[in-house]
Amino acid sequence: MTTCSWLRCRGAPRLRPRACCRRPVASLLQLRGYARGLAGLSAGLLRTDSFVGGRWLPAAATFPVHDPASGAALGSVADCGVPEARAAVRAAYEAFRSWRGVSAKERSVLLRNWYDLMIRNKDDLAKVITAESGKPLKEAQGEILYSAHFLEWFSEEARRIYGDIIATPTKGRRALVLKQPIGVATVITPWNFPSAMITRKVGAALAAGCTVVVKPAEDTPFSALALAELANQAGIPAGVYNVIPCSRNKAKEVGEVLCTDPLVSKISFTGSTATGKILLRHAASSVKRVSMELGGLAPFIVFDSANVEQAVAGAMASKFRNAGQTCVCSNRFLVQRGIHDSFVNKFAEAMKKTLRVGNGFEEGTTQGPLINEKAVEKVEKHVNDAVSKGATIVTGGKRHHLGRNFFEPTLLSSVTQDMLCSREETFGPLAPVIKFDTEEEAIAIANATDVGLAGYFYSQDPAQIWRVAEQLEVGMVGVNEGLISSVECPFGGVKQSGLGREGSKYGIDEYLEVKYVCHGGL
Repeated sequence: MTTCSWLRCRGAPRLRPRACCRRPVASLLQLRGYARGLAGLSAGLLRTDSFVGGRWLPAAATFPVHDPASGAALGSVADCGVPEARAAVRAAYEAFRSWRGVSAKERSVLLRNWYDLMIRNKDDLAKVITAESGKPLKEAQGEILYSAHFLEWFSEEARRIYGDIIATPTKGRRALVLKQPIGVATVITPWNFPSAMITRKVGAALAAGCTVVVKPAEDTPFSALALAELANQAGIPAGVYNVIPCSRNKAKEVGEVLCTDPLVSKISFTGSTATGKILLRHAASSVKRVSMELGGLAPFIVFDSANVEQAVAGAMASKFRNAGQTCVCSNRFLVQRGIHDSFVNKFAEAMKKTLRVGNGFEEGTTQGPLINEKAVEKVEKHVNDAVSKGATIVTGGKRHHLGRNFFEPTLLSSVTQDMLCSREETFGPLAPVIKFDTEEEAIAIANATDVGLAGYFYSQDPAQIWRVAEQLEVGMVGVNEGLISSVECPFGGVKQSGLGREGSKYGIDEYLEVKYVCHGGL
């Protein structure tokens, strides 16, 4: 078994900051709290090997996983390559032969067992998320509940896969439509929701009768492996749920195998649009079914008729969850001239009053670190670009004194459409405000992008609400609401934000084939 520093020392790992970026002693001591938060975890959940065919298997090499706040090593995980990926696909294919014949009721019961185990272990699972992703513990606890509810939802949907009987124009014939599992599904997930992005996909796949191979993000593999341990305990048969972690260096070759292996029938990916396009090209060679949830550039529009306090509350919820590192985070704030100054002032006040940057395990923290240095550099680049082109920093604007991957919650005004923060997804705690005059102008700015995942707007005008909701070119719209995700509702985008939908009653269709049967001679 590969090593896990949590199991080895049960305490705070040593921090060795580089000489060129040493921090005050107080900051180092605060960041060490991350490791202490894991001291009481169950050793059974802290898996480090791959999980293939119902067995924990080491790889020839390992790669380290780090705490994004302190840089301390959390452990070393199996670094799977092409041979391990092909073996996992083969295991899933062999398991599919029997799993597809398991009754819907039995699949439902097993998914419900898995859900129950997640709820039973929710506190430990949340600590794993906070340790490897840095998000505040309260948010991690919310993610675990959200994640578990996908298993609960799809345990119920497993028994609602209905076909059809179609009236035919010819006597002596009957036409039937069957829905059948598509086969082996490969699932490639991101680091920002290391548990929920797995269960949203895997829950639907298993409910439909498919088997899966999961490749988690290299920054956050422990959550996927913990889910594998609980799936095993829940009685999910060997080979139905497989996990192959790999380092960034091997991600390209492993991803290519998962998209091109002839035994794979379906690919589900959440991540950047650029990576999604690469995977689509791989999938095209064998015409595999694909569903993708890709990047966004969510507009948040505040009209003059809006309730300013509600709009500010919605902006806070939408922008700063997970330090702005979610695909549906508001990226551009479009505020009508008549309400602009009031909104900006109250937004700044709310940020200063309610946002607290720090240790994800520390009580009261609302914003943890960004996932890595590259993420910080992008936020910094967007701020500097905006300021150089005339934007004003209302609050924040620089790296946080805690150092490393922390950045101050930042609000910019006087932002224009030619700035990077208006054209690129920041994926960080930056809120740029663009002033507009008319409804038509706001819609034009909001739609002037090649992506369309989520959009938000605040208005008290019923007619305007219908007009704007219908005209926004996005897959999901929040009207007077900043948090829109729900297991019961379809999640997905339009344009280059992806293909297909996840969650809801529609999510299971992504893993089903429709077969028409014509029965003649009657």
